[in-house]
Amino acid sequence: MKRLLLKWVILGVAVYATSLITQALKIGFRAQAGSVSEVIVLLIGVAALALLNATMGKILKVLTFPISCMTLGLFGLVVNAIVLWFAATLELGFRITKSGVDGFIAAFVASVLISILNGVLQTALPDKKDD
Repeated sequence: MKRLLLKWVILGVAVYATSLITQALKIGFRAQAGSVSEVIVLLIGVAALALLNATMGKILKVLTFPISCMTLGLFGLVVNAIVLWFAATLELGFRITKSGVDGFIAAFVASVLISILNGVLQTALPDKKDD
């Protein structure tokens, strides 16, 4: 249970760090964590993102398997961007401020950054056998 909570918080940190990076690059992905209530809402949004990724993301990856094979798996990045874009429409702590193609590009860049940052931060977690 403790490990799950740590992963949840690390994903929240990755989303917030991605927001800071995308704001510096002037890409339309924003996360709010200025107060305790905003941090709680962000963590709820991260939980919603994880749930959507575990359900809708898996279904989309199965449905788009032929395209993923043709693109050597790169279409999985597009699926991740779609899931993030959908989660951002819920406006639970993070959102995409642009619309149309610019909004999809923001979701694509943000999903890649979140994946990279989450992977790097997850390396700080102890192994399961240490629990």
